Amino acid sequence: MNAPAEGPVLVGVDGGTAAADALALAGWAARTLQTTLIVAAVHAAPSAIGSGRVDAEWISDRREAAERVLGQARDLLGDMGPEAEYRVVASSSAAHGLHDLAERTGAALIVVGSGAAAPDARILPGSTAERLLAGSVCPVAVAPAGMPAPPGTLGRIGVAYVDTPDGRAALDTAARLARRTTTPLQLITVVARGDAARPFLLGADAERAFLDTARETYEEALRRAAGTVPDLPVTWELRSDDVVETLAALNDVDVLFCGSRGYGPARRVLLGGVSARLLRRACRPVVVVPRA
Repeated sequence: MNAPAEGPVLVGVDGGTAAADALALAGWAARTLQTTLIVAAVHAAPSAIGSGRVDAEWISDRREAAERVLGQARDLLGDMGPEAEYRVVASSSAAHGLHDLAERTGAALIVVGSGAAAPDARILPGSTAERLLAGSVCPVAVAPAGMPAPPGTLGRIGVAYVDTPDGRAALDTAARLARRTTTPLQLITVVARGDAARPFLLGADAERAFLDTARETYEEALRRAAGTVPDLPVTWELRSDDVVETLAALNDVDVLFCGSRGYGPARRVLLGGVSARLLRRACRPVVVVPRA
């Protein structure tokens, strides 16, 4: 059998209520990318109780608990899920264990569910997701609690597009997923109402001229971006409204890709002002792509 073109999709499970959402999203991503699904349960690494001694009974108990979590994941995936590998990982934290496993396997994507406090059909990252979103080497996807529409049923992949290296990285990553099934891409740029970038104290006529020019600039950037993926059906839209609220309310895409913030270490996921707030209210899965 030929090796998959992408690294594996890695999903972390802990036995909580978010496992079904994370597994559904990860399974769809693995099938779409035609790659391996790795389901991982992380348990605490052994700690010494004295010079050269560890509590063997405690280690065994933690591992058995992780195995039970993986058993539950197998049941949730069932026969309809993709072929998967199941791994128990010992680490100092769930985020650290998933991060290390992603590096070792060259993962294409890490998928986690929302935290226990997430409202129904909304994203609210838990502590593991928060840590992964502050330095992961590969894209991180967060599934909303109780996804109202399973991934893949809406037939469109969204990109929150800005004409920056990180916005283009989000588009490139989304396009790799879309190409597997020729799924249409929807590019959306949202400009804050009364664009804060305009010069202060413009007269009414000058302000209108400035906003018209800004709109033309954004539209041209969207046209150019669409032209970089000629092998896919692409639509684009420019909206003027509250950026986070508009993106969070998108409910007609299977997943929404966005870039990291524009500064910090390269090739790491780092949340910016928009992405951090988006990940606390979006109604569809969000994938944050590492910095270019």
